[in-house]
Amino acid sequence: MKNTSVTFKEAKAKGQKLSMLTAYDYTTAKLVDEAGIDAILVGDSLGMVMLGYEDTLSVTMEDMIHHTAAVARGAKNALLIADMPFMSYQTSVYDAVVNAGRLVKEGHAQAVKLEGGLDFCEHIQAIVKASIPVCGHIGLTPQSVNAFGGFKVQGKGEEAAQRILDEARALEKAGAFAVVLECVPAALADKITKSIGIPTIGIGAGAGCDGQVLVYQDMLAMYSDMAPKFAKQYAQLGSQMKEAFAAYKQEVADGVFPAAEHTFKMDETIIDKLY
Repeated sequence: MKNTSVTFKEAKAKGQKLSMLTAYDYTTAKLVDEAGIDAILVGDSLGMVMLGYEDTLSVTMEDMIHHTAAVARGAKNALLIADMPFMSYQTSVYDAVVNAGRLVKEGHAQAVKLEGGLDFCEHIQAIVKASIPVCGHIGLTPQSVNAFGGFKVQGKGEEAAQRILDEARALEKAGAFAVVLECVPAALADKITKSIGIPTIGIGAGAGCDGQVLVYQDMLAMYSDMAPKFAKQYAQLGSQMKEAFAAYKQEVADGVFPAAEHTFKMDETIIDKLY
């Protein structure tokens, strides 16, 4: 069954846990979709895991549209959510609606995700009014890494925890259909999950959330520049890929590849007639 923003909210009401993974290209999206994952997030994390940036801040709208469109061609059943990159919505409500519309119209996303709480409720309301579903994102918001002073857990103290809880409630009121909680204490995420009527999607926020999201390169041990505590490694594909690449290099050097079964035949008497 096709997942939508509506089925996401229905899942919470039924107590069904939601799964979300990132994808940035057609091939990976197809595999994720065929595995039955509920939602695919084209995250601005592509700046780090696909483009080699140190953070997500350099990702452009063109980057997001390009990768989202590729993923859309491979995702048939998963809900496709695209991140709104840094400075695509912070500048004004108008810019937020226009750029959200581009992700839907040009990237074929079915929903957009934007970071931030109380300061962006007006933006969310306007995007939702334009008939574009919005997923919120609070806690550790990577686009604010410079303001936070690094990638740090958020909401440990009473004041900070209350602010994040207030933001979650405000995002629901603004019309968001779900909210990502990143790097917040598990007890706080559980409190938020029980306090709002829309699904919470955790990443480093404990098992009390309504669903979970991971960057697929993290869960497959393909990205060695950073190893978040919350990212369980379900396979060691990174090391397997390096072994395969090295084996290929060696076979080429030894003249073992390509073997006869990898080549095409012809009537070799023709060769003698060539000049």
